[in-house]
Amino acid sequence: MSKNKKMRGPTRGALPGMGGLGGLGGGMPGGMGGLLNQMQKLQDEMAKTQESLANEEVTVSVGGGVVTVVATAAQEIRAITIKPEAVNPEDVEMLQDMVLSAVNEALQKGKALSEERMGALTGGLGLPPGLGF
Repeated sequence: MSKNKKMRGPTRGALPGMGGLGGLGGGMPGGMGGLLNQMQKLQDEMAKTQESLANEEVTVSVGGGVVTVVATAAQEIRAITIKPEAVNPEDVEMLQDMVLSAVNEALQKGKALSEERMGALTGGLGLPPGLGF
């Protein structure tokens, strides 16, 4: 190409057949454009799932049902119920232990439910566990 001729055609830096997107592959079937589309759909599905998980509850009872905790899969405690027979001024520590146990178990169940649902969405991507999805 001579010095006096201006470059015509695709956007500067683009390769022929790349749709003028500087090598992003927007014009190629299954290229980066397709991947970006898939990622956007995944992101939308993940947002819907997270919203759903914020309303999905798990319930845990301990001590034969004297302490019950309700939590969401989004790790929010919604309710703690303590039956009157669990309240013994002589043994407050046992009640504290039951509440702590029920809360921890409810949060664990909620987290497991969240991981199961989100894993169903991201399972095919080969993402490492704990990526924050």
